[in-house]
Amino acid sequence: MSLKVTFELVDADLKHFRSIMREAREVAKSLSAKEIISATESLLSDVRLAEIPEFILDRLERVRTLIDMLRDEEWDLPEPERGRVLNALAYFCEPEDVIPDEVPGLGFLDDAIMVELVVRELRHEIEAYQDFCKSRATRDTAAEDDRSRAEWLTARRQALQSRMRNRRRRERERRRGGSQGRSPFSLY
Repeated sequence: MSLKVTFELVDADLKHFRSIMREAREVAKSLSAKEIISATESLLSDVRLAEIPEFILDRLERVRTLIDMLRDEEWDLPEPERGRVLNALAYFCEPEDVIPDEVPGLGFLDDAIMVELVVRELRHEIEAYQDFCKSRATRDTAAEDDRSRAEWLTARRQALQSRMRNRRRRERERRRGGSQGRSPFSLY
């Protein structure tokens, strides 16, 4: 038997998580990208060893995509977006978070909530990267065409990264046209 549990974060809750993220980013400023990624991978390793609810595990595994997009040399994420992803990972490299990870069953709940918020904030980056990975896999199994693999990947990457920036820009413009100055949860 399964049970679906839903909860809503109100503005005060989102403000609280934004504050926590700002603090984590401040601490992470003294860390290199490699250190942030390594600390985040350490968290993912701890999660795999802990007995935690599946709904938390499912969310924390989404962080792997963020790490992959930073490490993928063929994706070659440009600096502004790379910084956004590293800022998002900053929370996950902070050992002292809202709910101590050692609390049985719920220690990673705050991390799972932050993943949900980060994934929402970075959805355009994640979608573009996932499309790039699918395109690359399809291209690698297809017959060769006139363009070299490197040329093809460069063109595909540029198109998807342009789409990612355009979607984010349009979203910002829509929010400015409404009454909101930023998304419900903004890392910036």
